[in-house]
Amino acid sequence: MKNMIGTGNALERLKKLIPPGVQPKFGSVDEWRAWQAEEGRKCCEELEKQNQRARAEKIFGRAGIQDLHRSCTFANYQVESDGQRRALSMAKSYAQHFDSGFASFVFSGAPGTGKNHLAAAIGNHLLAGGRSVLVVTIPDLMLRVRECYDGGQSEASLLDDLCHVDLLILDEVGIQRGSSGEKVILNQVIDRRLSSMRPVGILTNLNYDSLKETLGMRILDRLQMDGGMWVNFEWDSYRKNVRHMRVVK
Repeated sequence: MKNMIGTGNALERLKKLIPPGVQPKFGSVDEWRAWQAEEGRKCCEELEKQNQRARAEKIFGRAGIQDLHRSCTFANYQVESDGQRRALSMAKSYAQHFDSGFASFVFSGAPGTGKNHLAAAIGNHLLAGGRSVLVVTIPDLMLRVRECYDGGQSEASLLDDLCHVDLLILDEVGIQRGSSGEKVILNQVIDRRLSSMRPVGILTNLNYDSLKETLGMRILDRLQMDGGMWVNFEWDSYRKNVRHMRVVK
């Protein structure tokens, strides 16, 4: 049987069946083929995003953002000072312009000042847009590295996985200060990601000088590439105000 589309007459025949006043979606075979190609591209992109999220969850056997921070947004971040207002503004700007480059960020401040909330708000914003995000503490990362060693495996595959997520946020950086192993792994992760033009978020209780001592000047300098952002969280802890809303029956 002769292929109707192949004859080039298919659309002409269909046009004769279309009621008057109805505009066909495609005016030519080329337009139809272009639409098919575009839909195929969109499906491939969506599958790749799903694969990225699956890889991110596979690394540590959980979702990219911990349950405690899954509901953190910019809207429910508590602002009580100009410093908090500035931190919120900078975090929102970072999330909104994420696709414009590969800038990293450092949130520095005492425990309980909201570093994790704003970092998670950035992550949740990106996840909603189909991006892959992983937030991991340094102790958990080092434990995973040791599991690789104990299992006779190289940490190379772990580093590869960490380099494939769109945004990697490292929490509690510097908590194991003095550990040469931590410094080596952090340098490898940060260096490989920035070399691949993939950003890193750093959450730390250390100030600039102490973080420089922990990571080294080379890595700290690289974190400033492409307009990297440093935000100081210089207010009191508000963890005492954190509540979990429960339904009363």
